[in-house]
Amino acid sequence: MFDDTPVERESMEFDVVIVGAGPAGLCAAIRLKQLEQEKGGDLSVVVVEKGSEVGAHILSGAVLDPKALDELLPDWRDDAECPIDTPVTDEKFLYLGSAGSMPLPIWAMPKMIKNHGCYAVSMGSVCRWLAEKAEAMGVEIYPMMAASQLIRTEDGAIAGVIVGEVGIGRDGEKKDSYEPGMELRGKYTLLAEGVRGSLSKQVISEFGLDKNAEPQKYGIGIKELWKVPDEKFHKGLVQHTFGWPLPNDAGGGSWMYHFGDNFVSIGFVVHLNYKNPYLAPYQEFQRFKTHPEVRPFLEGGERVAYGARAITEGGFQSVPELTFPGGALIGCSAGFVNVPRIKGNHNAMKTGMMAAEAAFEAVSEERKADRLVAYQTAYDNSWVRDELYKVRNAKPLWSKYGTFLGALVLNGLELSLTTRTGGFSLFGTLKHGKTDAESLEKASKHKPIDYPKPDGVLTFDKLTNVSFSATNHEEDQPIHLKLKDPSMMTQIQLPEFAGPSARYCPAGVYEYVEDGGETKFQINAQNCVHCKTCDIKDPMQNIVWTTPEGGGGPNYPNM
Repeated sequence: MFDDTPVERESMEFDVVIVGAGPAGLCAAIRLKQLEQEKGGDLSVVVVEKGSEVGAHILSGAVLDPKALDELLPDWRDDAECPIDTPVTDEKFLYLGSAGSMPLPIWAMPKMIKNHGCYAVSMGSVCRWLAEKAEAMGVEIYPMMAASQLIRTEDGAIAGVIVGEVGIGRDGEKKDSYEPGMELRGKYTLLAEGVRGSLSKQVISEFGLDKNAEPQKYGIGIKELWKVPDEKFHKGLVQHTFGWPLPNDAGGGSWMYHFGDNFVSIGFVVHLNYKNPYLAPYQEFQRFKTHPEVRPFLEGGERVAYGARAITEGGFQSVPELTFPGGALIGCSAGFVNVPRIKGNHNAMKTGMMAAEAAFEAVSEERKADRLVAYQTAYDNSWVRDELYKVRNAKPLWSKYGTFLGALVLNGLELSLTTRTGGFSLFGTLKHGKTDAESLEKASKHKPIDYPKPDGVLTFDKLTNVSFSATNHEEDQPIHLKLKDPSMMTQIQLPEFAGPSARYCPAGVYEYVEDGGETKFQINAQNCVHCKTCDIKDPMQNIVWTTPEGGGGPNYPNM
């Protein structure tokens, strides 16, 4: 038996600790090592990743704007191992009705919105390639290492993270296989956890980083990867849609990218400020694939992977302060997605690079555990901020006026003006107001939605698709989806909101089951694809997503 004595952990010291091996974290690591080579010194950098390997938890559309990569690795196009090999050659933007579509003129769109010069990619593959670059430069990268706790100095600054704690049973007791984990201490800690990261959420709250920002807004992106026959494949084709099947008052849209070796990345985004608790993002995606503008591209093909991920959509108004004592937020831990461009990877990369430059300067000056003020200053004067500023009203206009008037008409006029004037808008800077959780209305105001049954060929049931995410968790571990008050799920969420958790989750984690004549709320934590939607959308904010053991979750191959 284990006793309750304090846990003793091994400790390793680094100059910079980076949590998350996504685009932001890896670009930060590479930039730190570049500066070491350029300016001298001996800088120790470690990257920890909770996935089973680098890229295992990376899910993105994605069309990549190479702007940041051109700055970081100018010769990347000459690298034979680089997986960025499908330039955009044709693009379409459609407004869908239930049976038809209205094409939007690409020529009339602002240059920022067009995809010329960008590349259709698998960001998982891009991250694996970046990781090889980083390791070759001396960066230590540790997958299967979930960062579960922050380390603090005596005065409360962040001094690193605890990683790799495993072997605690579902009952909370330590098993024979228990390992206490290790302290990775750093002079500075960069949080690159992605959307709604558990440690990032903690520091934002503790240090009040969002006190001057609007509430962060989110979407859920649900994606399938298909392999299609030659006659259905149009390498370099990018197609975006909005409209059907979503109602006018629910924002969202789709992407379809043809890239690589006959791969089609197809996905659907639902803005999480929707009102109707009966709306089910996963079923909306399945219904979308039956549209005449979509079905022909997939018929005869084979779905080979599935996944889902939340997306930060708050933009300029919702970006928090980026630094805290001992570290900084980079990438989607802070939220730099450009909603009308449907892109954020380039901004994540650049913020990682800017934070790296500030951290290198601080370490060179023999500083530690203070605020990286130079990073905040760099962001405030960067093209990242400039880009987000120009599109700052896209999300609030869409939310307030709906898809047709808000997204199609007003945003078209707004972006034509802001992109030509450096950001001037007749609307000023609009606010988001409510959180996405607060946007959900009670079931009494809405009618249930009758979704068609899946056919098993083009459309699929949720649990079958989850099997294509290769998701796995050690079952005998504490459930990582915590309920602040378990009774609220059956006493409030079910009777007042019709149990929306069973619908907004894209992985079948939550369900209401009958047990001896009593309705119980069940959590199937082993299905979780780490999308974080439950943490965002639960109307009572009763569900808290925490990090499971390292290596758990999806294992995306080419997403």
